[in-house]
Amino acid sequence: MAEKSKVYFTDFRTNLDVPLTEKLKKLCRKAGINDIDMEGKFVAIKMHFGELGNLSYLRPNYARAVAELVKEKGGLPFLTDCNTLYPGSRKHALEHLDCANINGFNPTTTGCQIIIADGLRGTDDEAVPVPGGEYCKEAYIGRALVDADIVISLTHFKGHEMTGFGGAIKNMGMGGGSRAGKMQQHCDGKPVVDSELCRGCHRCARECGSDAISYENGKAVIDQDKCKGCGRCIGACAFDAIDSEQDTALESLGARMAEYTAAILNGHPGFHISLIMDVSPNCDCHGENDAPILPNIGMLASFDPVAIDMAAADLCQKATPVRNSQLGDNIYSEGWKDRGDVFYNSNPNVNWEACLVHGEKIGLGSRDYELIKM
Repeated sequence: MAEKSKVYFTDFRTNLDVPLTEKLKKLCRKAGINDIDMEGKFVAIKMHFGELGNLSYLRPNYARAVAELVKEKGGLPFLTDCNTLYPGSRKHALEHLDCANINGFNPTTTGCQIIIADGLRGTDDEAVPVPGGEYCKEAYIGRALVDADIVISLTHFKGHEMTGFGGAIKNMGMGGGSRAGKMQQHCDGKPVVDSELCRGCHRCARECGSDAISYENGKAVIDQDKCKGCGRCIGACAFDAIDSEQDTALESLGARMAEYTAAILNGHPGFHISLIMDVSPNCDCHGENDAPILPNIGMLASFDPVAIDMAAADLCQKATPVRNSQLGDNIYSEGWKDRGDVFYNSNPNVNWEACLVHGEKIGLGSRDYELIKM
């Protein structure tokens, strides 16, 4: 019988004289981060710097704590992310760096440099073979992630309007893809509009990342040729008028994220850290963040990206939903069909299991884990 993957966990309780950043360091050491040979090696710390206007992203203090762990082992850390597919404040490297700095991430606050992995225009990538890939034979990865010797994912675990939650696999797989890589991962998901449900509020058009939405007779229409399948319109619609055209689109998206994660980690020692806090209903890519749907739960660390996401999801399922939140409003709304799952109840048009099932299938990790509480 195969040994279960180990996932280490601690909550956010602490003594008066112990900062949470020190507790995070202790957790990572307990989970075995010091077993990685980092001496003189480039260590990419993959994280999300948050969109301008969003306040739920991880504080830079946590990034600094991880960078300090790397330096203790003689490593050369840098924070990194790839540019976005959609317009916003991170669509090219100059804006991305400005956004990171405004949100508090710079060499002074984090103790290390910031490198946008796919370069100025999001085109500095490398085609990397996907081990066991079924959906993608090659993954287009930001070059700085490919060139790094070691990759650490530092993840803000939160809800997501397409994938149910954003965990280590999404942070690494989707976040590590260049603009071409993000397009490859999204390519099966072309949303369509149910005109009977559409209210013509124009919010989806304001969120659209490819100028693909127009209006005919007061109803939204999506130009399938322009659409990149990013799914922002699905999360924007408050009336469930927009959904994926294919039932398999979300399953494919999750599987492709797992394959991209496998491509990045292939040949690279990897370590994964997730903080379940400020659990917003949608991604940190949004220029806003709604109230948390769950209370702050804790911090996790593991060598297994599938196991850490599975453990985080299980912990979220056991938590009491926040009443004054999108999740709480849905659960208590008249006629709501309770799915018995916090992610489905928060964003009904999601598929959060797909990335974990496929990740396990291709050998990325295991959903069978042992939670070791610290």
